[in-house]
Amino acid sequence: MHYEALYDTLNSVTAIPIVPYRGGAIDMDGHRRNIRYLMDNNHLDGDRKRVIGIAGTSLIHHFSCEDQMRVIEATGEEMGDDGFLMSGIVPNPISQAEELVRRQSALPRPPDVYLIMPLTGVADHEAAYEDYMAFADRLGADCGARFLLYMRSADYVNPIIRLVSDSPHIVGVKVGTSEEEVLPLIEGIGDEGIVMWGIGDRSTRAAEMGAKGHTSGTAIVAARAADEINNAQRRGAFAESARVEALIAELEHLRFMNGRQYNYSAVIEAMIIGGWEDVAPGEGGPFNPRVPRDIASRVAGAVEPLRAYH
Repeated sequence: MHYEALYDTLNSVTAIPIVPYRGGAIDMDGHRRNIRYLMDNNHLDGDRKRVIGIAGTSLIHHFSCEDQMRVIEATGEEMGDDGFLMSGIVPNPISQAEELVRRQSALPRPPDVYLIMPLTGVADHEAAYEDYMAFADRLGADCGARFLLYMRSADYVNPIIRLVSDSPHIVGVKVGTSEEEVLPLIEGIGDEGIVMWGIGDRSTRAAEMGAKGHTSGTAIVAARAADEINNAQRRGAFAESARVEALIAELEHLRFMNGRQYNYSAVIEAMIIGGWEDVAPGEGGPFNPRVPRDIASRVAGAVEPLRAYH
């Protein structure tokens, strides 16, 4: 895919579904059902492909390497060539991340792009440039891999601008900090890559500032709502984008409150309350149990305006 087509494909909703758990283990059949729902309920205009990412909201930080391989392989099988697959990779340690990219790139249906998750632990922000450049160069040359960087700290603005501008294998950045970083990134990267909004469907203001596309952890609840937000943004209809965004705002608020405490579990609760048979919520995952009763009551209210968009 040429870079212009790649940027246009990413100027979309990246649906990041929860991966369901039952009995403390990944419910692979349930995961396949969730991927099927997203693929079968594509409301993007212009016959655009559905973009699906397996990333933080999916709980990849709590997967073993083998579980991550199984989930990515199953996701690719369900999507086939009708969708665009983004695989989140945790760069801690970087050697394990490289092994995962090499193994996933060898799958019959490999990811189309790898989302490099935020680096944790002790790190020199500027020195990240050298290590990520070498990482991208090796895997770009050996595996044809392309990368999107997920920024969760404004300290990384400068090295990310340099990485996207200098590496032919790094295609852009997902902004997970605040709207304040959108314009500096756009101005620094220019036409060399994509600047995507990465903090959910509350994305209209970022789109008005020039961000392209957004990630959605609630598309598994209301796929049409996320898609209509992106359709509106692509045609510059920001008032319409804001109108649909308002319908999902309460669920988004619940997901991101207390430092994203209910990012995963509020989505599960919404799926359970919705009662839909075409998605599988599971019963809570590692470090992410069902929400307390008072939060569940608020989730129930947040689901009602979204039922028509499931």
